[in-house]
Amino acid sequence: MGLCALSLLLLSCGSSSSRPSGLVYVLTQGTSSQGTPGFGNNVSSFVIDFNNGYLSLINSNASACPPGNNVDTNPCGIPLDIVLDPTGTNAFVLDQGVPCVLQPTQTGAQCVSGSANPTPPSIYPYTVNSDGSLSIPGTAITWTANSYPDTAIAMQRDPAGQFLFVIDQGSSPSPGYPVPTATTPQSCPHAPASQFDVCPSISVFAMPTPGSGSNTLTLASGSPFYLSKIPTALSAITFTPPGATTTQELLFVTNNFDICSENCTPPSPNNDNTVSVYSVSSSGVLTEQQYSPYTVAAVDPLSVIAVYTNPPTENTGNLFVYVGNQDPNGGHLYPFQVCTVISAVCTQQNVASNQMVPLATCPQQSCDVAPTSVGQSPVGMVVDPTNSFLYVASEGSNQVFGFLINTSAGKLTALTGSPQPSQGLQPISIALHPSVNNTGQYLFVSNSNSQTVAGFSLDTVNGSMSSPTTTITPAAPSGVAAH
Repeated sequence: MGLCALSLLLLSCGSSSSRPSGLVYVLTQGTSSQGTPGFGNNVSSFVIDFNNGYLSLINSNASACPPGNNVDTNPCGIPLDIVLDPTGTNAFVLDQGVPCVLQPTQTGAQCVSGSANPTPPSIYPYTVNSDGSLSIPGTAITWTANSYPDTAIAMQRDPAGQFLFVIDQGSSPSPGYPVPTATTPQSCPHAPASQFDVCPSISVFAMPTPGSGSNTLTLASGSPFYLSKIPTALSAITFTPPGATTTQELLFVTNNFDICSENCTPPSPNNDNTVSVYSVSSSGVLTEQQYSPYTVAAVDPLSVIAVYTNPPTENTGNLFVYVGNQDPNGGHLYPFQVCTVISAVCTQQNVASNQMVPLATCPQQSCDVAPTSVGQSPVGMVVDPTNSFLYVASEGSNQVFGFLINTSAGKLTALTGSPQPSQGLQPISIALHPSVNNTGQYLFVSNSNSQTVAGFSLDTVNGSMSSPTTTITPAAPSGVAAH
C-alpha cells in the first residue's frame, strides 16, 4: 500500500492488468511541410523494457491536431505538454493555439499570423487503450473568453490528479504594450475586450474521477484567472504541514514580464522577475497569497518546481522551491523555502502566511544559499518519488543534471557522474518512471532538435544516472510523460 501511494503520481497500482505497466508518451510537433502548419503533430506511444530501459514503439497514430486542419479555415497549433491521470486511463494534450499577431501597416494594424482565422489554445482528451496506445482525440476543450486566441504556455496537474492547471501569455502584443493608447487598456488583469486585448491567465480544471470512465475536464469557478504578469512555468504541490490535520495545495508560477511596467496606475509592482504563489481551494478556486508576487534575483525565470521533503509522521523536512533561469553567465537554480515550521529562518508570522524566503543557513541575508549552476536554459525539472533527487534538462547545453536534495536543509549536491549528455540537441521535456516491485527506475528526456528521446537508468539508492539509451521519434519531439 505504501509503495502504491508513493508511485501515485506516475503509476497506478490498480491499473488494468491488460495494459502494460511501463509506458512513455512523446508529443511530436512535426514540420510545416505541404503548406500546413503542424503537419505531423502526433503522440507516439512506447512500452518500457524494465530489464534495460529500452523503449519499443507501440504506434505513432494518435493525432495531436483537429481533424482536417488546414492553413486557412482550421489551423493547428503545436502540442506542448502531455499529462496522464494517476491511473493511466486518460491522457490530456495541451495545444498552444494559433494567435493572431498584430503588425503595424500604412492603414493601421492587421493580423499577420500563419492564419487569418486564429485558433484558441485547447486541451485534447484521449483514452488509453488496453495495449497502451491512445484513442483518437476527443472534443477540444477551450477556456478563453469568447474563444479569443491567446497563447498557451504550459500545463501541469497536481500530485493527486484532482486539478489540471494551464498558464497562457494572453494576446500578442500584450494589452497595454508597448505603448498604451486611449483605446488600449493600460494594465492587466481584466476580462478581455477584444481578441487583441487578452490578459495572461491561469485556468484550473477539475479532472474526472478515476475509474469513472470519463475524460471530461470541468473549468473551475473563477477561471480563467487573469494576471498582470506574463507567466513562464508552474508547479503545484499538496502537503500537510507538521501538526496540521488538513492538506493544503499551493500553485507556484514564475513570471518574466510585468505588463504594468509603464504608464500604470500606482501602486504597480513594476517587477519583471517574480514568483507568484496561489492557494488552491477544494473546488479549484485560486487565491493569491499574502506577500505574492515575490521578486527574485533569477533574471528571466523559465522553470520552477516545488518539493515537499517531509516524510509522513515525521518533522524532518520542509517545502522547498527551485527556480531555474537563464542569464548571461548561464543557467542557475535559485533555492527558496516556504515557511511551514518555526525555525532560525522562519518566524511564527512567516509560517502563518506560508511566506516564501530565499534558502538560507541563518537569518541574515549574507547567509543566503548561492544559486546552483545548471548549464544553459534549464527548461524542465522532475523529482523522484522519495523527493530525494532532482533532475534537470538544460536545453542550451544539451545536458541532464542530477542533484541530491538535502531533505532538511534544501541544499543541492551534484550526483556522481552529473551532468550527462542528453544524447541529442535541445532537450525540452523530462519525465521519470519510478521503481515498482524492484523493477528499474528510468528517466526520459525529449530532444526537440534531434528526433530522439534519451533514457537513463537511475540508481534508487544514490540517484545516479547510467546506461543511456536513444530512441528515434518523429520530427520535433516536445512533451513527454511516463506511467
